[in-house]
Amino acid sequence: MSTEKHTGRTGAAVGTAAAALLASLAPSPAVAQDQESAAAKPTVVLVHGAFADASGWMETASRLRHKGFKVQAVANPLRGLDYDTAYLQGTLKGIEGPKILVGHSYGGAVITNAAAEIPDVKALVYVAAFAPDAGETLGALLERHPDPGVPPLPQHAFQFTRPDGSTGTEVMLDPAEFADAFAADVPPKTAALMAASQRPIAAEAFGQPARQAAWKTIPSWALVATKDHAIAPSLERFMAQRADAHITEVNSSHAVMVSNPHVVADVINQAYRATR
Repeated sequence: MSTEKHTGRTGAAVGTAAAALLASLAPSPAVAQDQESAAAKPTVVLVHGAFADASGWMETASRLRHKGFKVQAVANPLRGLDYDTAYLQGTLKGIEGPKILVGHSYGGAVITNAAAEIPDVKALVYVAAFAPDAGETLGALLERHPDPGVPPLPQHAFQFTRPDGSTGTEVMLDPAEFADAFAADVPPKTAALMAASQRPIAAEAFGQPARQAAWKTIPSWALVATKDHAIAPSLERFMAQRADAHITEVNSSHAVMVSNPHVVADVINQAYRATR
């Protein structure tokens, strides 16, 4: 296990138009910066977490494409760990060739649970993310590793009625407090757009135990955000060390893929070079 530290911060705009994201992920005709073709590299699969959507990966995806990677940013359903795992596995089975899975926040739990059933995953990359062991729930991890320096998330729960008449519960962050909790080092206008477009998560996602811990058999990398107010940095560090991951630390908020996309892309490239 190795540890690196980064202290630079870069603001990155997050677009709200789907067309902009699709354009950033489309195959590039340019020659890759490192002289290697996308055909020779694994597909990087980016999985967002709660209170976010796939557009948060835009700048990271752009940098990866410039390095010659094929990239797919998955629209994580946020319906619960079992549901989201099955959805991701279905997506991965449709992607030919080797893959590197990257999970942010709750997305880390999804890749941990899904990758064990996919034989051509070369590496796991955790970006300010959960990396649970089999049988663990995210709620229990948060309770067992409190950090007095990290305030409680400003969560709002609301109920809705499903078509069958049953009731579901969703959780989202208070838009007025979103920036402090999730994106403190992101430009204010961008953070406000992220708050307005956040996707809520099903409450049961935090109570469903992980069924697999793919980091036990797949090489792992972890990016710890030392200014994170959504997942305590000490918890990120604990999970990364337990997974024997190669650790990089960056002076960033939870939205590290938005504020420091160059660092995220660099860690993913490290994973590629170590496993090719």
